[in-house]
Amino acid sequence: MRHICKLTFLFYLFCINKTTAQSLTPLTVQKIMRDPKKWIGTSPTDITWSDDSKAIYFNWNPDKNPSDSLYSYTILSKKISKVSPADRKKMPGKNGIYNRSHSIRVYEKNGDIFLINYKDFSIRQLTNTVERETNPVFNGKETEIIFEFHDNLFSISLASGLISQLTDFKTGPKKTDTKPGEQEKFLKADQLAMFEVLKERKNKKDAGKKITETEKPKRPKEIFVGTKNISGQQASPDGQFVTYKLAEADKSAKSTIVPNYVTESGFTEDIPGRTKVGAPENSSEFWIYDVKKDTTRKVDTKGIPGIYDKPDYLKDYPAQDTASKKKERNVIFHGPFWSDYGQNAVVVIRSLDSKDRWVMQLDPASLSLKLLDRQRDEAWIGGPGIGGYPQSAGEIGWLDDQTIYFQSEATGYSHLYTVNIATGKKTPLTSGKFEVQNLVLSKDKKTFYLITNEVHPGEQHVYRMPAAGGARVRLTQNAGAHEMTLSPDESKIALRYSKSNVPWELYLIDNPVNASKNSQPAQITHSVFPEFTSYPWREAKVVTIKASDGQDIYARVYEPKQSNGKAVIFVHGAGYLQNAHKWWSQYFREYMFHNLLTDKGYTVLDMDYRASSGYGRDWRTGIYRFMGGKDLTDNTDGAQWLIKNYNIDPKRIGIYGGSYGGFITLMALFTTPDVFAAGAALRPVTDWAAYNHPYTANILNEPQMDSLAYRKSSPIYHAAGLKNHLLICHGMVDVNVHYQDVVRLSQRLIELGKNNWELASYPMEDHAFIEASSWTDEYKRIFKLFEEKL
Repeated sequence: MRHICKLTFLFYLFCINKTTAQSLTPLTVQKIMRDPKKWIGTSPTDITWSDDSKAIYFNWNPDKNPSDSLYSYTILSKKISKVSPADRKKMPGKNGIYNRSHSIRVYEKNGDIFLINYKDFSIRQLTNTVERETNPVFNGKETEIIFEFHDNLFSISLASGLISQLTDFKTGPKKTDTKPGEQEKFLKADQLAMFEVLKERKNKKDAGKKITETEKPKRPKEIFVGTKNISGQQASPDGQFVTYKLAEADKSAKSTIVPNYVTESGFTEDIPGRTKVGAPENSSEFWIYDVKKDTTRKVDTKGIPGIYDKPDYLKDYPAQDTASKKKERNVIFHGPFWSDYGQNAVVVIRSLDSKDRWVMQLDPASLSLKLLDRQRDEAWIGGPGIGGYPQSAGEIGWLDDQTIYFQSEATGYSHLYTVNIATGKKTPLTSGKFEVQNLVLSKDKKTFYLITNEVHPGEQHVYRMPAAGGARVRLTQNAGAHEMTLSPDESKIALRYSKSNVPWELYLIDNPVNASKNSQPAQITHSVFPEFTSYPWREAKVVTIKASDGQDIYARVYEPKQSNGKAVIFVHGAGYLQNAHKWWSQYFREYMFHNLLTDKGYTVLDMDYRASSGYGRDWRTGIYRFMGGKDLTDNTDGAQWLIKNYNIDPKRIGIYGGSYGGFITLMALFTTPDVFAAGAALRPVTDWAAYNHPYTANILNEPQMDSLAYRKSSPIYHAAGLKNHLLICHGMVDVNVHYQDVVRLSQRLIELGKNNWELASYPMEDHAFIEASSWTDEYKRIFKLFEEKL
């Protein structure tokens, strides 16, 4: 009996301990900063369909393994199963190119080329080599597959399997024969005139050489590219032209290094880094190889409308403004994008100063360019479907042989347009104060599937719209965000969906094109673990706050049941990112930390300040030439809003954020020192002249050209203003925002005699922390800062 009672008691203790282990309440930093795979769960990612539309594939990890695995969901049986390595090996490649009728798809897998036939879903392997063949496409007649191998283009006949080489690009200079001097010419002529045998032998050799040349099969022209890098090789559908880009790095551009102190070798090792903003950029040229004429020619950019236009900011620098007159700007070409039957081609051209994007029709025979659309932005070109950097072509394609579609911020919001290349008529397909954030064109090119935020900036929904424009049919209804993957037969849509307090899950809806009522999404995955759901995670209230200049700032506010009079403002990173929305945030650790703070009585505000995504062009570019301007005042306006609406003590407001959020935190404590009592700057940029070129030059131009913008925007120049408490946390192997940034700021603060700051360094962390121990240490310090200093 004693043994039975003892066993019963032990079982009771086991149950109590198990229940306690799975309960999150009360939240602690140590609990919420653990490895999320082990207690939150892993959302499904990388959603694809089987070619027969009978199964959905996705990466998932419901078993708390070290890494994700491939799973499948069968539509008929409604069952999820893990894909075995053997089955995974047999699966077709995910991407590829369809023929015009969508009956065949060509793809590359593991460096070999394959075809899948949609009549019987049979797979035909076209190459099997130890080398890598890439970028397979159909030729215009769809009788051959063209692919890339070692920087050259080849074709393979689908009928005979014959492989033909289409280009012969060679690195280095072309070897030239040494021309004989006058003395050599005389001696040779004299010898041939004097000796009949020499003359006869030469004639025989020349005749044999002529016969050999005549019998020699036709080969592509040798094209020597010297020290330049070749990319974008593309054959025209009729095979008459090959377009390609040549780029050359400027050897004077100096790269950085990032020292790595904790290494397997025991020695400090250097990680090669990037250049800094303003470093000389690569040159870029667009060339056309005319196969019939056996010639190569570079496309001239002098005739591009506005190619000599100067940016407005140069008016602040009269000497530079004068020097830049009649200076042709550098550009980069994207494409060409050929119509289905190869009759027409367009290119997207981006200026390297990011002020212009041109969509132009290309005639490869004459090398002429015809303007179809020009978008000019004195800040920088960007937005959904457009791309924020010159290296992006954006969304572009053909509806028919005369009509292309593309996205533009011409109205201040990224919308979908078509243009007829013959008439030049441009037609907007969408309009309004919202953004088209993603799109898919149906196989028959009669329907667009769009994701927009027209319901609310903090929601993303799927719509179906005729390709010619017209009424949009909303396919999703639940508040939050949706990501779509259309099935190959277009009868169904796989959705990833999340809410602000519920992580992403996989759903399925039917796509009844002619139905009057939409189907309800069926949930496929259940990814979160019981321990995570044991806590009632808040749905933060989405609000608008009136900025000092009259604009509406979207924000999320976490309201405590009993306020302690303290508040914390979180500043998201990246600048161009959205976080005051209604879906599961990529800042899920910060979201959980905000729940912890709210439990302690803090009011937490999370703002989509100026420069955030989702709100159109003017909001996106609101920081041009002054980072730490309106983006900062939006946050200080948020502080005043908290004081007015939540009775927060003005002397007990803190601020924190990482990367761009760390930068704003520094600017807040340095330039508005009476607003925030304490701040934590995580992996912050301290001097924009030390950051990378693509991001920084868009917003502040180049430091040697626009020094005023860099002086205003870099915290290191304002460090003397620090009055209140500052915590800085930074990974020492950060290859994005280098650790050197905080080292330089530390020296500046030391020289200024500041003693109310501290620096926590993480020797084995990059920009995004990996180790749970690092996350835990960092957020314990942040929590301690707010608890002690607010």
